[in-house]
This record gives sequence, structure tokens and C-alpha cells, in this order.
Amino acid sequence: MARQFMKGNDAIVVGALAAGCRAYYGYPITPASEIAHAAALHFPALGGVFIQAESEVAAMNMVYGSAGMGVRTMTASSSPGFSLKQEGLSYAAGAELPCVVVNIVRGGPGLGNIAPEQGDYFQITKGGGHGNYRLIALAPNGAQEMCDLTMHAFELADKYRNPACIMADGITGQMMEVVEIPKAQPRTWDHSSWCVDGTPATAGNLVSSIILEPEELEAHNLKLEAKYQRITADEVMFEKYAVDDADLVVVAYGVVSRIVYSTVDQARAEGLKVGLLRPITLWPFPSAAIAALCGTAKSFLAVELSTGQMVEDVRLAVEGRKPVHFYGRCGGVVPGGDELLAEYRRVLGGGSR
Repeated sequence: MARQFMKGNDAIVVGALAAGCRAYYGYPITPASEIAHAAALHFPALGGVFIQAESEVAAMNMVYGSAGMGVRTMTASSSPGFSLKQEGLSYAAGAELPCVVVNIVRGGPGLGNIAPEQGDYFQITKGGGHGNYRLIALAPNGAQEMCDLTMHAFELADKYRNPACIMADGITGQMMEVVEIPKAQPRTWDHSSWCVDGTPATAGNLVSSIILEPEELEAHNLKLEAKYQRITADEVMFEKYAVDDADLVVVAYGVVSRIVYSTVDQARAEGLKVGLLRPITLWPFPSAAIAALCGTAKSFLAVELSTGQMVEDVRLAVEGRKPVHFYGRCGGVVPGGDELLAEYRRVLGGGSR
């Protein structure tokens, strides 16, 4: 298998192309711009389509159109641009259109800055647009996962006819690592029963999210909810590290989990029983896995690049059985190992900040 040194943003394009995505619509924004740059280079070269749209709103609606034709399609942006895509994402979820949307998160709110953050967690996991819908959300913590989880996102989007999101912080998008280039995966999902591609086989299909009769819209919402329950039951992904005997379980994702890995080893060397649970799917969230650790762990600590968002899902999973603490940095500030170790000592020692 070929290996190449590349940015996480470039690895997303490699994964998308290997997954059979052949339509990219986007608008450049730091720190996600390399995705558009790489897509502009490689999509047309492989017989696909690249369009730099006039706006983030237009890009998302172009995705809606291509997805409605049964084409594997994607767009990517960073936080302010992702905000502009919310109406289109709600439309795509309502019309049950498979597509992949990437958010390389930067500091906010507003224009903020171009440094890494995780402050878009609520927007991505709770639904930033209107109505009763969910986005499948995957959180890579390195360049290889930027590639592999993008491929997986297309599979999940097809399987459930639902938009899937890659949420990565700016560091994960910009860092360079060696990536094993995957082999192209054949697409196995049949779209002829619902897509509109101009062929006689799909002539009777309709792609729409408008349902005017209240009872019919209620039935559609309940159908979507049943789908979301299946996703919650079957598609949770997470990683555990040194949690079996941990007194303190740290919950972290993205680049923060990379820092926590090393600090867990340092804490263990000090005799502190610390472990890590890393959510890979932010939605569906690994609530059951966290709940199962309540039997052995004395406390939990959510570490995020925000003022505290994922911590709410950790608290819901723990249901008050054990203390849940929070440690966050924001505005693009990333915690160092020493400050995390100090926080582990404080929590395990029962101290206050």
C-alpha cells in the first residue's frame, strides 16, 4: 500500500476519492482551504466535478442537487462557513439525501480567528438548522483518520440516506503525517429507488423536503426518528485507553485526545490511575460506553477546546452516578501536558481550582 506525507485536509480528499465521491462544491476558508485546493486538482483529473461556488449557501445547495441525482458528493468549510450551510443541511436531512460535509473548526463565535477550536460541537451534534433531524458526526484525531473516516462517512451516508459530517479542529486539518493511501472501494448502495438521475428507471421519483399535510409530516418525522434510533444502536464508535482500572476517566476527542494519550502514560508513571475514552462518533455519542465505566471509575473529566459542550453529553451518560469535571481552553489556545497533569492531580486529590 502506498504511503504519503500530507496534511489532514489533503487526506480528506484522498479518502473521498477512494470512496467514489466525484462531485465537490465549496468555497475557500481558512483553515479548511487546502480541501478545496486538493479537490480542484484531483476531482477533474479523475473525471469528477469541482466548482468553487459563489457562496457557502450555494455550495450546500449544489450538494443537495448532486446528492439528489444519486452522486456521491461533498463540501467542506470552517466554522463561519459551516454556519451558512445549516438551512441546506436541514433540507438534505429532510429529503434523506446522502452527502458528506466537513467542518475544520476554528475559533469563534462570529469571525473569531483561524486557530483550532471545538466550539461547534453543539451545532454539529444537536442540529444547527431547523426541524427534527440529526447529522452523523465523526471526529478524526489524525491525518490517517481524516482519510479513513471520510470513506466511512460516505458509507454511513449511503446506508442511512442521511448527511454525515466530519468535525476536525484546525490542528488536525493542518498537521502533516504519513497516510496510507487506501484502495478505491466499490460503491454497493442502489439509489435507483429514490434518486432522480434522468433515466427511465428513476422517472417516477421525487426529491423534496416539503410535506404540507401535518399528519404526513408527522409520519415522516417519526420515520426519520426511527432511522436515528437505528444509527444510535448500530454505529457508535469510540476508543478506550487504560480505562479498566482507571479512577479518573478522561473523555476527549480530536487533537485533544492526542495530548491526553501521552498524559495518561505520565500520570500512570506517577501512580495516578487515569484512562481515556475517545469518542470517534460525536453523534451517535458513546453514552453506553461511558455509563458502563461508572462501575469502576471514581470520576470523569471532559477536556475540550471550548467553554464546555461535549461535557453535557458526558453528564447525561453518567446520570449523576459519579462526579463529572470539565477542563477547557478556547479561542485557539491548546492545553499543554503539564496543565492537564495538574488537572488530573487536582481532580483525584479532591482539590478545587
